[in-house]
Amino acid sequence: MRGSLDAATVDVVRAALLDVLHRERPRLMIVDLTFVTFMDSMGIGMLVAGHEAARDVGARFLLCNPSEFVHRQLRITGLTDLFGLPSTAGAQTYRI
Repeated sequence: MRGSLDAATVDVVRAALLDVLHRERPRLMIVDLTFVTFMDSMGIGMLVAGHEAARDVGARFLLCNPSEFVHRQLRITGLTDLFGLPSTAGAQTYRI
Protein backbone atom coordinates (compact mmCIF):
# COMPACT_ATOMS: atom_id res chain seq x y z
CA MET A 1 0.00 0.00 0.00
CA ARG A 2 1.10 3.52 -0.72
CA GLY A 3 -0.39 6.95 0.02
CA SER A 4 -3.78 7.36 1.66
CA LEU A 5 -5.99 4.62 3.01
CA ASP A 6 -9.33 6.40 2.92
CA ALA A 7 -12.73 6.47 1.21
CA ALA A 8 -11.09 6.94 -2.19
CA THR A 9 -8.88 3.84 -1.92
CA VAL A 10 -10.42 1.31 0.48
CA ASP A 11 -12.52 -0.54 -2.09
CA VAL A 12 -9.50 -1.40 -4.24
CA VAL A 13 -7.39 -2.41 -1.24
CA ARG A 14 -10.24 -4.44 0.29
CA ALA A 15 -10.75 -6.32 -2.98
CA ALA A 16 -7.04 -7.13 -3.22
CA LEU A 17 -6.86 -8.36 0.39
CA LEU A 18 -9.97 -10.51 0.04
CA ASP A 19 -8.71 -11.95 -3.24
CA VAL A 20 -5.43 -13.05 -1.65
CA LEU A 21 -7.18 -14.45 1.42
CA HIS A 22 -9.71 -16.49 -0.54
CA ARG A 23 -7.46 -17.57 -3.41
CA GLU A 24 -4.26 -18.41 -1.51
CA ARG A 25 -5.59 -19.07 2.00
CA PRO A 26 -2.39 -18.01 3.77
CA ARG A 27 -1.84 -18.89 7.41
CA LEU A 28 -0.43 -15.42 8.04
CA MET A 29 -1.09 -12.16 6.22
CA ILE A 30 1.16 -9.22 7.10
CA VAL A 31 0.15 -5.86 5.68
CA ASP A 32 3.08 -3.48 5.34
CA LEU A 33 2.02 0.12 6.02
CA THR A 34 5.45 1.68 5.46
CA PHE A 35 4.24 3.94 2.66
CA VAL A 36 0.75 4.72 4.01
CA THR A 37 0.84 8.40 4.89
CA PHE A 38 -2.80 8.94 5.86
CA MET A 39 -5.63 6.77 7.14
CA ASP A 40 -9.17 7.77 8.10
CA SER A 41 -12.06 5.82 9.64
CA MET A 42 -12.79 4.13 6.30
CA GLY A 43 -9.23 2.82 6.20
CA ILE A 44 -9.44 1.63 9.78
CA GLY A 45 -12.75 -0.10 9.03
CA MET A 46 -11.24 -1.81 6.00
CA LEU A 47 -8.34 -3.14 8.09
CA VAL A 48 -10.76 -4.46 10.72
CA ALA A 49 -12.78 -6.13 7.94
CA GLY A 50 -9.56 -7.63 6.57
CA HIS A 51 -8.75 -8.97 10.02
CA GLU A 52 -12.21 -10.57 10.27
CA ALA A 53 -11.93 -12.06 6.77
CA ALA A 54 -8.53 -13.51 7.64
CA ARG A 55 -9.93 -15.03 10.82
CA ASP A 56 -12.75 -16.59 8.78
CA VAL A 57 -10.23 -18.49 6.62
CA GLY A 58 -8.01 -19.41 9.57
CA ALA A 59 -5.27 -16.82 8.98
CA ARG A 60 -3.63 -14.30 11.28
CA PHE A 61 -3.76 -10.71 10.04
CA LEU A 62 -1.02 -8.38 11.24
CA LEU A 63 0.14 -4.90 10.34
CA CYS A 64 3.74 -3.72 10.26
CA ASN A 65 5.68 -0.48 9.87
CA PRO A 66 2.90 2.05 10.40
CA SER A 67 3.90 5.71 10.32
CA GLU A 68 3.53 7.60 13.58
CA PHE A 69 0.27 9.09 12.26
CA VAL A 70 -1.20 5.72 11.31
CA HIS A 71 -0.02 4.12 14.55
CA ARG A 72 -1.63 6.96 16.51
CA GLN A 73 -4.95 6.39 14.69
CA LEU A 74 -4.85 2.71 15.61
CA ARG A 75 -3.80 3.41 19.20
CA ILE A 76 -6.56 6.00 19.72
CA THR A 77 -9.16 3.52 18.47
CA GLY A 78 -7.76 0.76 20.70
CA LEU A 79 -6.73 -1.48 17.80
CA THR A 80 -2.97 -1.90 18.23
CA ASP A 81 -3.33 -5.24 20.03
CA LEU A 82 -5.76 -6.57 17.43
CA PHE A 83 -3.19 -6.03 14.69
CA GLY A 84 -0.14 -7.23 16.64
CA LEU A 85 1.41 -3.78 16.95
CA PRO A 86 3.40 -2.51 19.92
CA SER A 87 1.64 0.11 22.01
CA THR A 88 4.10 2.84 20.99
CA ALA A 89 5.10 3.85 17.47
CA GLY A 90 8.61 2.87 16.49
CA ALA A 91 8.93 0.07 19.06
CA GLN A 92 10.60 -2.99 17.59
CA THR A 93 8.59 -5.70 19.34
CA TYR A 94 5.77 -7.12 17.24
CA ARG A 95 3.60 -9.97 18.43
CA ILE A 96 3.56 -12.49 15.58
